[in-house]
Amino acid sequence: MMSAALLDFPPAGPSARDLMERALDPHVLLGMPHLNGNGLSETWLMKELGHRHWLMLARHLGLDNADFRTADGEEAYAAICATSLTDAHFAIVQANDILTIHSKLSAVSRTRTSTRHELSLHGRSVGAVELISTFVHRTIKDNNHSIARVTLPERQGRRFQPSPLAQNAVDIRNGRLGTHFGFSVLAHRALRTFKFDPSASQEFNGAGLFYFAEYQALADRALENWFPCKGPVVRKDVFFLGNIERNESVFFDLIDFSDEQKTVHGQLRRENGKVIAKIFARGHIFAESSSRNACFVSFETEKDNGMASGARLMRRAASDLVDDKWR
Repeated sequence: MMSAALLDFPPAGPSARDLMERALDPHVLLGMPHLNGNGLSETWLMKELGHRHWLMLARHLGLDNADFRTADGEEAYAAICATSLTDAHFAIVQANDILTIHSKLSAVSRTRTSTRHELSLHGRSVGAVELISTFVHRTIKDNNHSIARVTLPERQGRRFQPSPLAQNAVDIRNGRLGTHFGFSVLAHRALRTFKFDPSASQEFNGAGLFYFAEYQALADRALENWFPCKGPVVRKDVFFLGNIERNESVFFDLIDFSDEQKTVHGQLRRENGKVIAKIFARGHIFAESSSRNACFVSFETEKDNGMASGARLMRRAASDLVDDKWR
């Protein structure tokens, strides 16, 4: 008599599609990974929304995961080409808050996609973010300077929705946008420059590209160095124009700023001068304080025949600054 062996099969785990839906849950319990000294971390937020953007795009294209491929099977990437943060109130966000992210995807054109993300705490808005992406690939293997656009097979019958951010990105890339945030977009002469040597293990993503969320992070490091009392950002637009290789230095140039308007215009570039991002921000460049000894920062720029000949950074810091609340 034959005895039947009982086979113990482990239960099947969730599919990639199931996990993709879970990752798009609108509610996030916040803790230390999501926060910084000024409230909600903008860098974490951009990484999270970039992940959601790619998953939403994959779902929109009917894929089981975000493995994007060209018609001939070549690997492609949904590269972020512009981001816009508006009406940010990140300072009120604390640990154990529940951040709600309501997201919507729309096709801007045959090659560009927009996702808009409304952020709230218990029904109170704390900001909104729009991301624009386009599909790219490397025309030269392992060469980040060779990134170029590529068209993927698309769904039929798509309706395109206009996006001012996407249009601004196109106009900046083509040199057609004259001003943004009141600054000349075409201006390139730097008041000050900060050099970075990005880490391949920290600031590049799994595709080997300089991660889009790190562009604004490096800009913030430079601005905090020059403006030690810089308060939280209220609005920020970033337009991405290129990438860098591993072990390549990148430079942030302060192009212009307005203390009155609380706005800044800067750019990230390679050592050869190639601009890889234009960054425009509005916020509290100088932290407001009732203290007479509050930190103060200013630039004095002298001009000779229309050419900037020098800049001077002056700083006075008070010992009680840490007790003042940044607004």
